[in-house]
Amino acid sequence: MTEAAAARPAETYAEVEDALLSRWPETRLEPSLDRIRAFTELLGDPQRGYPVIHLTGTNGKTSTSRMIDTLLRTLELRTGRFTSPHVEKMSERICLDGSPLTDEEFVRAFNDVAPYTHLVDSSEAHPLSFFETVVGMAYAAFADAPVDVAVVEVGMGGAWDATNVADGQVAVVLPIGVDHAQYLGDTPVKIAQEKAGIIKAGAAVVIARQESDVEEVLLARCAEVGATPVREGVDFGVVTRAAAVGGQLATFQGLRGRYEELFLPLHGAHQAQNAAVALAAVEAFAADQPLDADLVSSAFAQVTSPGRLEVVRRSPTIVLDAAHNPHGARAAAEALDDSFAFDPLVGVIGVMGDKDHEGVLAAFEPHLAHLVVTQNSSSRAMRAERLAEAAREVYGDDRVTVVPRLGDAIDVAAGIAEEQTGSSIGSGAVLVTGSVVTVGEARSLLKGTR
Repeated sequence: MTEAAAARPAETYAEVEDALLSRWPETRLEPSLDRIRAFTELLGDPQRGYPVIHLTGTNGKTSTSRMIDTLLRTLELRTGRFTSPHVEKMSERICLDGSPLTDEEFVRAFNDVAPYTHLVDSSEAHPLSFFETVVGMAYAAFADAPVDVAVVEVGMGGAWDATNVADGQVAVVLPIGVDHAQYLGDTPVKIAQEKAGIIKAGAAVVIARQESDVEEVLLARCAEVGATPVREGVDFGVVTRAAAVGGQLATFQGLRGRYEELFLPLHGAHQAQNAAVALAAVEAFAADQPLDADLVSSAFAQVTSPGRLEVVRRSPTIVLDAAHNPHGARAAAEALDDSFAFDPLVGVIGVMGDKDHEGVLAAFEPHLAHLVVTQNSSSRAMRAERLAEAAREVYGDDRVTVVPRLGDAIDVAAGIAEEQTGSSIGSGAVLVTGSVVTVGEARSLLKGTR
């Protein structure tokens, strides 16, 4: 984009998308808060204008953010929500009152901050990245709305994540495993040290169930800054859960009460745990406002989480799940076994080149009758043939088919599922997984949303 073009306000969503994508991508990192601090200072520090619930962890952040958002809106609070990455459309990252910005609102949010991006670019050693720019857009849009509370998911890590220029009144730490090892560290403890950076002085800290050494890191950070922790399994948690048609029924012990037999239209024990964390986070935020059980029940019944064990088609059933690391893959596989009776289950997997693809393949192997290896359109995608080499080591030659085009791969998998259906208690199904990008592209193909 030329300097003259950059100086003109954007007129269309496509122009904004092009301008943002021309910046440093999310995968190019320079660990510093200098640029985002300079940016938000020029914007008037909008992130200081409302309380923030800040989430980190390896998996479950987006689903939990959506649950928190829904619960807060039942309390008649106006919400802003920032999540990443998006499934299908960039504007999904910035939501007001539970809905993504419209194209017109997204253009306006960009134009409101665009003049300041150039000031930061010219004054810092490195230009603002894509992610930093979108964070600034979100914080400014929330202040402009204005919102009563913002629910903010980190992009990666915690301490030097661009979202961390905000000080969360409530910090939420979901289960920590190994992901983004090249940036965050190669052990859960090292990663926890980075993620603990979102815990600020005086905050309430909601800690999901963790490995003991990870929990020690988080509790030490709380003690260091004077934050108050509450822990899953000690202060709150899932009491009982059972799979049900369209989701599950669960009873939760919250921080101030027990919530009996609530319906959650999401699948898997991990989503029940996410719901327990979300409930505790809202209880911690609304410390002087008891949560009515009927309101909680109503909120949970409305929750959606696109691309997270989402059934998008029948005959055969096609399920989308954005698992992109071994921890997420194991949770998804267990949820499939828990909630469905697919026979056979055929996988369609496309992964990014910087992910632990071998761990993802191994996690799904006991659950898949056949695997169709493919790739998404991202330049970061692992080539299908390379992924197939690793897959054959795990699944054997007879259980692996290579179809590089995603749409064709889904068609091939659906054919295999229909041909091999032989159980009287289940029917064939297809699971599309391995990457948020893969799932987003599949969702667009299957639901016709683009």
